[in-house]
Amino acid sequence: MNRNDLPDIATETSTLQGALSRVGMEQIALPLQVAGQGIVGRASAGVSLDNASARGVHMSRLYLALSALENRELSIDEVEGVLDAFLDTHQGLSDRAFLDLSGEAMLRRPALVSPLSGWKAYPFTLRCRKDTQGLQATLELTIGYSSTCPCSAALARQLIQQSFDEHFQDTPLTHEAVHDWLGSEQGVPATPHSQRSQTHLSLRLKNTPEALPLEAAINRVEDALGTALQTAVKRVDEQAFALANGQNLMFCEDAARRLHHTLQTQEEVIGFRCRLCMPRACMRTTPWPAVSGTGRAVVRLSDPFVAMQCAQVRNGWDISQDLRIENTRTNTLSSLCYDITYLLVDDNDACFPGLEFL
Repeated sequence: MNRNDLPDIATETSTLQGALSRVGMEQIALPLQVAGQGIVGRASAGVSLDNASARGVHMSRLYLALSALENRELSIDEVEGVLDAFLDTHQGLSDRAFLDLSGEAMLRRPALVSPLSGWKAYPFTLRCRKDTQGLQATLELTIGYSSTCPCSAALARQLIQQSFDEHFQDTPLTHEAVHDWLGSEQGVPATPHSQRSQTHLSLRLKNTPEALPLEAAINRVEDALGTALQTAVKRVDEQAFALANGQNLMFCEDAARRLHHTLQTQEEVIGFRCRLCMPRACMRTTPWPAVSGTGRAVVRLSDPFVAMQCAQVRNGWDISQDLRIENTRTNTLSSLCYDITYLLVDDNDACFPGLEFL
């Protein structure tokens, strides 16, 4: 018996007809290369089943097409080639193709002062789809950073002032005495609390053949926040990190606005969603996580509502006039996060606020 004699059930007609929006496989192990480093990636591949009478799709064809990405630098161009292969091998069956690639990008990060460096892992997911309207690519990133509470810093300063008044009430005020007191444990009776925070980004990317702008986006975000998490450190780096935290006191609101102004200038990004949070394990004063979210994704410019809004946009429109930042702070301080969503609509950085947050 040769291969042509084997039955192919997928070519049969289904007795219960109906189109399906997505059919495929998830969590396929795949060796990828991101930012010049090989990683263990995971792929979720699928196509729509638009032929209502078809029994099914060809899973093996989807799986085999993924081999084009093995050990090659990940780019939008490479992914589009795989999506084209999905559609070419499913002509008459499918009009849409989907591919999600996820993993942890490994970047070597230098210490703040010393010549040391170390590796950091950045979780990411690249979500791509292609249909009759073209290719859509969205890069999701999680980036950790340190944040020191401005309110806590103000309260700590007040206690330091009180301690200063008490100590020098009956003590001669000399430069040497103040210098020695500031260098003692009594000189710092309180410190502001800080925590590891996270920003979760969803970036709508331009369809360019260059390598994935993952490292560039991470660098911009960490530079904007000013307190990126460290790897290998010596005491001189610890001191520099303490200084950076002291000079970058941030609420979630402050971090969100920094990222808004940073991401809207990144050429490879035509839209973004930004979510900031402090995980429960990293909170210093409360046992619950600080989180917030929105159920709205960045919409296409072809959307009628978007087109109507874009027609009203003029050059020089001040985004701060219409920027909607969803405040989910509660009376119990269980949520301290903001979400920003917007789209660029022309080459002059004119933009419009997203749809209502859910």
